[in-house]
Amino acid sequence: MTAPDRTSYASPLADRYASRAMLTLWGPQMRYGLWRRLWLALAEAQQSLGIAIPDAAIHEMRAHLDDIDFESVAVYEKKFRHDVMAHVHAFGDVAPAARKFIHLGATSCFVTDNAELILMRRGLHLLREKLIDSLEALGTFAREWKDEPALGYTHLQPAQLTTVGKRATLWMQDILLDLEDLEYRIAQLPFRGVKGTTGTQASFLSLFDGDHAKVRELDRLVTTSMGFATSIPVSGQTYSRKVDAQVLGVVAGIAATASKFSGDIRMLQAFGEIEEPFEKNQIGSSAMAYKRNPMRSERIASLARFVLSLEPNANQTHAVQYFERTLDDSANRRLVIPESFLATDAILVLMQNVVRGLEVHPARIRRRVDDELPFMATEEIIVRFVRAGGDRQEAHELIRGHSIDAARAVKDGAPRNDMLERLAADPAFGIPLEDLQAVTEPTRFVGRSPEQVVEFLDEHVAPWLARERAGVEVEEVRV
Repeated sequence: MTAPDRTSYASPLADRYASRAMLTLWGPQMRYGLWRRLWLALAEAQQSLGIAIPDAAIHEMRAHLDDIDFESVAVYEKKFRHDVMAHVHAFGDVAPAARKFIHLGATSCFVTDNAELILMRRGLHLLREKLIDSLEALGTFAREWKDEPALGYTHLQPAQLTTVGKRATLWMQDILLDLEDLEYRIAQLPFRGVKGTTGTQASFLSLFDGDHAKVRELDRLVTTSMGFATSIPVSGQTYSRKVDAQVLGVVAGIAATASKFSGDIRMLQAFGEIEEPFEKNQIGSSAMAYKRNPMRSERIASLARFVLSLEPNANQTHAVQYFERTLDDSANRRLVIPESFLATDAILVLMQNVVRGLEVHPARIRRRVDDELPFMATEEIIVRFVRAGGDRQEAHELIRGHSIDAARAVKDGAPRNDMLERLAADPAFGIPLEDLQAVTEPTRFVGRSPEQVVEFLDEHVAPWLARERAGVEVEEVRV
């Protein structure tokens, strides 16, 4: 095995983060193998419509779709300063019977744009698979912890109780929304098709001696051959770069969902309530040996910020594609589109790992609930006081005073919130401690959280997953 080159920069997405499947998808072998498949599809369609392309040419092209001599390509590109023509010549070298027919009537964007659309659609499928995996794992987690009371937070301040499982359904709902966007975008993604140099199909009209019907059929044949239902109805030299913006919008939405999830986990780990997995020999800090840092969740947030920074780029590129096209999109798209997919893939790899290894600490959760619950129960305590013949305003004032004192005591080091004991000991209040404690049982304050978890899983998630398992999904692209 050749030792890796340690003297040149390599993207961390390739070296550290993205999955092998996503790296393979965006690798040169896949991309240029698609170019050859596109040239084959074009030649086959042209032959079927009457162009005199010999069977030997088709056979040789089909026999050499993947044995790409990249050294030969590099020599040709250095000579021609044109990547597509370098590959045309390299393909012709191994398929000499097809040499004069390869790329017949086509512009470079026939292979570059159509291959990009195939790659993006396949990339969306790969992201979809990982999202579904996280959705299923979170569903198991939510059902297991549906009844566990936990502090809710609004404005990052303790609020009305929820349950651990109910909070997980909020993450799941975001994933479902992303999956719906994914499915729509996959279904709607068009092929560029066979449109010619400026999108007018003039070269193909000439090739077929002015036969418009055959030109339209050529476009349809190549489009369906490459696994797409439709091609974009009109184009310039390129398909509209707005399509890139639509795709990256979905990809960035997935990154945002994962980032929100990771932020919640980071804070819950800081509270000691829920922690991401931590391996036996994992080191949290080189200096502080006791540290257990949420490094996976932090990495999710870090990569998501990168993905979100790339999304506006696609619209900025579309905005300056003057008339039928300009080339200032090319170098930019070589970076932005693959990196968006690779980074989001890396995010979902991390999310899968975190979701499947979440550690819940009920004792810490209950302690934090106990610190706040007496305050949250004050309305019901007031009702109890009034039912016993007391004055509502008097109860409010008594509770206000004791709650402030109890909160200050906790902040100053008291081991727990003793507001109930303070109220029970106040002769003016007159309700026994056991009655007050009965009012503050946590399950009384979670509302319909357990029921909502079950309803969400049974009525929304389960039907979606059943449809997925039955194979009712957007058909994978064939290449």
